[in-house]
Amino acid sequence: MAGHRNKGNPGLMGWIDDRFPATALWDDHLAKYYAPKNFNFWYFFGSLALLVLVNQIVTGIWLTMSYNPTAEGAFASLEYIMRDVEYGWLLRYMHSTGASAFFVVIYLHMFRGLMYGSYRKPRELVWIFGMTIYLALMAEAFMGYLLPWGQMSYWGAQVIVSLFGAIPVIGPDLQQWIRGDYLISGITLNRFFALHVVALPIVILALVVLHIIALHEVGSNNPDGIEIHDNLDENGIPKDGIPFHPYYSVKDLVGVGVFLFVFSIIVFFFPEGGGYMIERPNFEPANALKTPDHIAPVWYFTAFYAMLRAVTFNLFGLDAKFWGVVVMGAAIAILFVLPWLDRSPVKSMRYKGWISKTYLIVFAISFVILSVLGVLPATDARTLVAQICTVLYFGYFLLMPFYTRLESTKPVPQRVTG
Repeated sequence: MAGHRNKGNPGLMGWIDDRFPATALWDDHLAKYYAPKNFNFWYFFGSLALLVLVNQIVTGIWLTMSYNPTAEGAFASLEYIMRDVEYGWLLRYMHSTGASAFFVVIYLHMFRGLMYGSYRKPRELVWIFGMTIYLALMAEAFMGYLLPWGQMSYWGAQVIVSLFGAIPVIGPDLQQWIRGDYLISGITLNRFFALHVVALPIVILALVVLHIIALHEVGSNNPDGIEIHDNLDENGIPKDGIPFHPYYSVKDLVGVGVFLFVFSIIVFFFPEGGGYMIERPNFEPANALKTPDHIAPVWYFTAFYAMLRAVTFNLFGLDAKFWGVVVMGAAIAILFVLPWLDRSPVKSMRYKGWISKTYLIVFAISFVILSVLGVLPATDARTLVAQICTVLYFGYFLLMPFYTRLESTKPVPQRVTG
């Protein structure tokens, strides 16, 4: 058994190893876990995501010690944290900035997967666990978005929850069940608080563990898309692999240092992010009788919000709001089936044809444009651009089985190229 591989070691570690596979876990996942030797800049973001997750959990725990999850006390308790709790302002800004940093890191991590085919066989389950983490993070962020109980928090939650009402037959009941009331109220705030600080973090932590276990079972991908375990030396060690520790654990410290430098600049000098990370209406307490001039979700949801608004037509007797919700949900759901859409004989974008490379760039640009449009008030011109970008977004996935199979590819080398 794995737990007895180090049985007989002297000292404290030997005592622990006889009862718990501590050394075996260290070897399997760090010291003797062989990763490709050609990792580049794009491979920093997995460890950075773990770092931000720890930041969110630690700062969140401290914030809950002074937060009052009631309609009467939520906004006042946040002001108390900012003004009277020692270093409360720092904890709040680390948490709010960390939420944005989390999605920046996750989006770049996902983009690396798209570039190098990290979703391809045998890593389909790694990708699915990763996408489930992304979905749970969206739910976690949405629940946390209501907690400041400011104007944008209140009305943003009102708009998002009302979308469930567009579902035929069960929509109104589902909408009321989510709110726990006939409108967004203290009951909604309290249940969102419970989900944000207890239920969803447990789910996310479990999914992260499963994601890492699945990754280490099949091995890490690399920029060439070559399976290093297919080329072993006489000792069964990959010729193109190096131990994750100390090589990549130390290398990741460089990325952590740069990230913390940028993160600190934002926390100390630009914590509101120009009104995009903490919206200006959120400095006013929630008021059900006063609607903000323009209601928009926080920036990391705006691409999907723009897709929802891009649907302006009724179809099959169902209104545009329903189809907008369908499009928004499909934009996330389609990511789960990506491993089975790519039919290319190669994994990495380095060796794919010009169609795949061009479409990946178009896809990324479309997503950025949608994110910008989701922040802005809708106009006819902006709606038209959003519709075009939505078609391009879905076209990247729906046409993938055809252009990846038909395009010419470059030969893949036998060994990693660096």
